[in-house]
Amino acid sequence: MTPERFQTIVAAYGADPRRWPRDERAAAEAWARLHPAEASAALAESADLDLWLTAHTVAPPDRALAERVVATAPVRRPVRQRARLWWQGAAFAGIGLAGGLAGAFAVSFFVLTGTPPAAHDASYVTSSFDGSTADWSGE
Repeated sequence: MTPERFQTIVAAYGADPRRWPRDERAAAEAWARLHPAEASAALAESADLDLWLTAHTVAPPDRALAERVVATAPVRRPVRQRARLWWQGAAFAGIGLAGGLAGAFAVSFFVLTGTPPAAHDASYVTSSFDGSTADWSGE
């Protein structure tokens, strides 16, 4: 235990050793017995503050204050919020489903029409289902 650590403990926890940290209490008490002059000065200064703090009391709040706090508190409506999130999720899923169906329809339209691509058409117009000779192998 150093003098600085003893000062820190007394300043933080007060003069009563029962409030000191358990793992450092024995070392601080031993240091105080070995250095009574320094320990007495620190403990006396902290004891005055401890006495002042224990003498201070706070009156409980009156009923009118409690009623005002309750009256001005925001009202939670979690059911409405959840309902809004549900509708937003359903709308997002519906849009995704509509996009998927539109894409499937477009692909199946080109596959089912069976119109062979012209020689000058770009290969991005064809699909992998029409037996096109266009591929990406580089031949």
